[in-house]
Amino acid sequence: MELRDLVNDHPCHMVLLVIDGLGGYADADHDSELEAARTPNLDRLAAEGSCGLALPAGPGITVGSGPGHLALFGYDPLEYDLGRGVLSAVGLGVDLRAGDVAARGNLATLDDQGLVNDRRAGRIDDRRARAIVETLRQKVRLDDVEVSFEHVSEHRVLLVLRGDGLDPRVKDLDPQRTGVAPLEPTATHPDAEHTAEVLGHLDTAVRDALAGEDADTVLWRGFDTLHELPSMQEVFGVRPAVVATYPMYRGVAQLVGMEALPKVGSLSAQIELMGRHWDDHDYFFAHEKEADRAGHDGERDAKIAAIEAVDTVIPELVALAPDVIAITGDHSSPTQLSAHSWHPVPTLLWGSKVGRDAVESFGERACATGMLGHLRTQDLMPLMLASAGRLEKYGA
Repeated sequence: MELRDLVNDHPCHMVLLVIDGLGGYADADHDSELEAARTPNLDRLAAEGSCGLALPAGPGITVGSGPGHLALFGYDPLEYDLGRGVLSAVGLGVDLRAGDVAARGNLATLDDQGLVNDRRAGRIDDRRARAIVETLRQKVRLDDVEVSFEHVSEHRVLLVLRGDGLDPRVKDLDPQRTGVAPLEPTATHPDAEHTAEVLGHLDTAVRDALAGEDADTVLWRGFDTLHELPSMQEVFGVRPAVVATYPMYRGVAQLVGMEALPKVGSLSAQIELMGRHWDDHDYFFAHEKEADRAGHDGERDAKIAAIEAVDTVIPELVALAPDVIAITGDHSSPTQLSAHSWHPVPTLLWGSKVGRDAVESFGERACATGMLGHLRTQDLMPLMLASAGRLEKYGA
């Protein structure tokens, strides 16, 4: 039996709100960022609903945003391995074809010894980054391989390679830390030796093209090619839509069958967009990025402020009167580590059929005592369906 066999067509509305990088941890000196934030609206939902701690891929496993979001949509991230390049390409609407290899990269600066001293080129703004990407388009050419670049946001760049014999099974070139040299292109399968050679030539061409620019190189990671995944319509029997704005998250959402509604700006605008399409869909995915950005930068106060900003718009979401609201993150991004981490992510489920536990506030240690317990992130989707009255009883 498949879960889909239990899904009925009872009318409902479910909303997943992802606060990117939400999780953190308390230490000897501080509460976690979420615990320290003033979140009366999130606390109210936690007190009226059920809470727990979610693990995107299992104990001790640190995930990227792609696997983290796949788990949120109900897919096993260890079974469906998607590179950031493909997710960004789909989210940007790039014409990605079978056999193409895509990667996501960071504009970065190097010191005099060729070591990475800033993986984000000073968090270069969109205007300057677009100009740099245009320079790459104009100057970078490779023999026998078509190269295209797209600006994603700020320092983030999409690469697509098109040509014969390309294979995405190569290691990332981004060391994901400073003070070391970018990694050499290395194939992880004999069929990818040609692609690794192409990337070596590309790296040289990119560095030459960026001479005198605000970035010295691009650190590539997440090499992949186009995949087909079973859709959420097939697996869960829902009519899903994405209102998230960031290309990679829109990409993974579209790969699992969500309709991409028009891009808007703020979280408040995303909620307003849901309302305009309320009768067309029964599942909506919204997303807020700023908490993760602050987590990566190690800026505790900024992460607290980002969480508090989300809290202020929660009443707008509740006003839509969905049957079920799930609020969580795709992973943890503690400011103590300035990176993604393996720590479980606070999760709340709210709705008239969810049930109420003893949790009174939304935070890591409070959620650890909640009725949802320690759950796999991918199990959040069937819990949402059940709480919306969409799952029938199994067996006699």
